[in-house]
Amino acid sequence: MSVVSSIEFRPAGPADAAAIKTIVRAAYAKWVPVIGREPLPMRADYDKALDEHQFELAVEHGRIVGLIETMAHDDHIWIENVAVAPDAQGRGIGRKLLDRAERRAVEAGCRELRLLTNGAFAANVLLYRRHGYAIDREEPFMNGTTVYMSKRLAP
Repeated sequence: MSVVSSIEFRPAGPADAAAIKTIVRAAYAKWVPVIGREPLPMRADYDKALDEHQFELAVEHGRIVGLIETMAHDDHIWIENVAVAPDAQGRGIGRKLLDRAERRAVEAGCRELRLLTNGAFAANVLLYRRHGYAIDREEPFMNGTTVYMSKRLAP
């Protein structure tokens, strides 16, 4: 794996909604045949999400290549979505985005990150586990399984 060092990060603004939707749709497209439907992030309203959640974008040479969408709670940061453009996957961008969410949690005084993913997205579950997330529980959802994961941060 070649880790990209030319990635810059910036917060998203309303003007980024279309680019976010495009990246999310492209990133999740590979899962449609696996689960037989569009994953929920492909159907999200990103104009609304940008008003309600925090987005951090990974930008390479002026092009948005990834994003992480989070929500701050009193005791944890919820990771709603991590997406990397297909042509930028496998280069460590997702890991860098997760690292940035960890830093945000620490700065906010939160000691835990939480997320969920589809159990059929085995590569995603593995990525999160390699990044220190543990499986908390699994629940049936739309003929599949939702995997709830969390990562405790050192005080």
